[in-house]
Amino acid sequence: MDIVAFLIDFILHVDVHLANFVAAYGPWVYALLFLIVFVETGVVVMPFLPGDSLLFVVGTLCGAGLMDLPLALAVLASAAILGDQCNYSIGRYVGPKVFQWENTRFFNRHAFDQAHAFYEKYGGVTIILARFFPFLRTFVPFVAGVAQMTRSKFTLYNLVGGLLWVGGVTTAGVLFGNIPWVKEHLDKIIWGFILLPGVMVLIGAWRARRAATT
Repeated sequence: MDIVAFLIDFILHVDVHLANFVAAYGPWVYALLFLIVFVETGVVVMPFLPGDSLLFVVGTLCGAGLMDLPLALAVLASAAILGDQCNYSIGRYVGPKVFQWENTRFFNRHAFDQAHAFYEKYGGVTIILARFFPFLRTFVPFVAGVAQMTRSKFTLYNLVGGLLWVGGVTTAGVLFGNIPWVKEHLDKIIWGFILLPGVMVLIGAWRARRAATT
């Protein structure tokens, strides 16, 4: 099985793969979780790794007594917060290097000033809400860095968003993941985690574009 096929299978059957990993390697699962969440949130070219579904499945395994909930929450929250911080730092460093600011035709000073002003005013809400949307949670911190959002503001909202995301989705897994109906339809729930946020983003973008043209 090549790497792409494995990743697709892992994403769609994360519950099976994670349970097998716990059975085979025990506490090493926490290192794996840290790596997956850190890369998904911290490397802008890796937005396709499992996020919401992974947290939900971890909560399910904690609820079944196969994993330690406080340790899992601490590891996942640390990975999510450090990942976003890394992604922001990459954007803040790479942005000027790529655009070379005023010395290149690819840099639009007005557009940059607008992006910077947007993140200074609305960046907090954007960063927190983006946590719950695949792809957006990977790109938003990078763009915040490129737009030179104040680091202290980004760090505050990064902490809030990371804790809400990890705590909320993982706790949902603990509470509902071992209900028979949920276990029976977990594959469909995973598809929901993948598709529904994307559909919501597309609808929002369509409405915004329609409003701009009317």
